Amino acid sequence: MRILIAEDDAPLAGFLRKGLEAEHYAVDVAGDGESASELAKAYDYDLLLLDLNLPKRDGVAVLRDVRCAKEGVPILVLTGRARVEDRVATLDQGADDYVTKPFSFSELSARVRALLRRGKLPQQVTLQVDDLMLDRIEHRVERGGKRIELTSKEFALLEYLMRNAGRCITRAMIIEHVWNISFDTTTNVVDVYINYLRKKVDENATHKLIQTVRGSGYVLAAVGANA
Repeated sequence: MRILIAEDDAPLAGFLRKGLEAEHYAVDVAGDGESASELAKAYDYDLLLLDLNLPKRDGVAVLRDVRCAKEGVPILVLTGRARVEDRVATLDQGADDYVTKPFSFSELSARVRALLRRGKLPQQVTLQVDDLMLDRIEHRVERGGKRIELTSKEFALLEYLMRNAGRCITRAMIIEHVWNISFDTTTNVVDVYINYLRKKVDENATHKLIQTVRGSGYVLAAVGANA
């Protein structure tokens, strides 16, 4: 799942990114309200973590922008404003949850999971292709009932392939959805991580799910499906 952090405190944003990436989320960071609004409208995020005290455009304005453009995306406000009036006004503007600073990361992580569970239809939480299963909320992967341990980037890559099962996914599309927006697209990191996934998902299986489409990219397809 992909999360956008709108936070102008760079050390805090870095802390949040590191913690969320360790929990298998793909994370982008916006340091001001204008870029936060642009990113939120341009990309399909599963969750927005939003500070209210942003430069260029404040968090309440960003909240309104996102609610107009992407009504269903969960928004968790993370702010130093602790007054009840601020909580009420922000929730009335369309926020789904409100956490005041300082905060416990474990509590924040639990609130993120709760919002993602509520924000997704049941069939979208668990992805299944052939005998491969991925739980997007609990970050669990199994093949043939056997647990597969993945790193955060391997998990994000597999999730993206499974969400687009049967469809050829280019390297550029993978970079855009799995790595952050400023990632160097000239590297061969996608091919490296595809190989990592193949070793964990396909190597000991009787049939291979991850296929290469020569000159185009990759496709994850069930047995007997046409790539």
